[in-house]
Amino acid sequence: MWSFSQLTDWIDRSLHSVMGDGWALTVEFILIGVAILVAYAVLALFLIYAERKICAFFQCRIGPNRVGKWGIFQSVADMIKILLKELIRIDNSDKFLFRAAAFFVIIGSICTFGAIPFAKGLHAIDFNVGVFYLTAVSSLGVVGILLAGWSSNSKYTMIGAMRSGAQLISYEISAGLSLMTIVILSGTMQLSEIVEQQGQAWFIFKGGLPAVIAFITYLIAGHAETNRGPFDQPEAESELTAGYHTEYSGIQFGFFYLAEYLNAFIIAAIATTMFLGGWQPLHIPGWEGFNRIMDYIPSVIWFFGKTCFCIFLAFWVRWSFPRLRIDQLLSFEWKILMPICLINLILMSVYVIL
Repeated sequence: MWSFSQLTDWIDRSLHSVMGDGWALTVEFILIGVAILVAYAVLALFLIYAERKICAFFQCRIGPNRVGKWGIFQSVADMIKILLKELIRIDNSDKFLFRAAAFFVIIGSICTFGAIPFAKGLHAIDFNVGVFYLTAVSSLGVVGILLAGWSSNSKYTMIGAMRSGAQLISYEISAGLSLMTIVILSGTMQLSEIVEQQGQAWFIFKGGLPAVIAFITYLIAGHAETNRGPFDQPEAESELTAGYHTEYSGIQFGFFYLAEYLNAFIIAAIATTMFLGGWQPLHIPGWEGFNRIMDYIPSVIWFFGKTCFCIFLAFWVRWSFPRLRIDQLLSFEWKILMPICLINLILMSVYVIL
């Protein structure tokens, strides 16, 4: 399987041949940052268009069909519209925190995005505690949401922020326990090592029933963390207008909008990395010819194919179930999902020992 490390090594050698080590490292940092930001924006535009089309399919509609062929430029037109919109000043709001909240949300999302292994040799940063890093950095979004609700000086935004904070903090426990189940199976928190160990069989197959349960509970908890139906109480339009970002407009609202879609991608990408082999192809023990054919498919296609499958499942759930009440939402986490994750953690420990 071709590795992107050949390309990155060539860029590294080329930069060091024409400039000093310090300048070469600085240029590499800038190139990686620009690549992450471009990928972030492009993926967000693609996911917005994809959800509109999938939603239309489930509801027997056409979806975007005016701007460009099949409406493929509708998301670009909406982006231009958001960039041109006026930033409205809110009376009696905390100006500094009101502006900073959107950056907390977007920075937490981008920092998580940068640690994901997208393909063989295409990994911006590889911590030896990568799972812990992803869990910690993804929690920054809660700070931005709470700041947005409080600083807007509106009862609607405050209620939405409180709901969102309670929901995110609650479901992060189940998501973290599900990931810890795979950490016990793999014996490491380093994402590259976790992917490498799935070369012969993905963890969802290798880990037995505990891995399957962890995969399902992670998808549920991750879906709840993205504030998407049926877990969209923080943005309940019939009750709170738009929840914690009701008072935002223009590019500030655009930051929240982008982060919401990219968080859905990040949840799916982490599920792919931890449970579905990451960029590793599908291998069946004993089927050497089949395995060699699978190795010809580029690793980046494997990764994005699996991630898109998980995203499709999230969209399917969103447009298939009605919104839960806030008490039902929290009771489901504390009384059902978290006990299942705790018991499953013990089951995986016994499975590994045996």
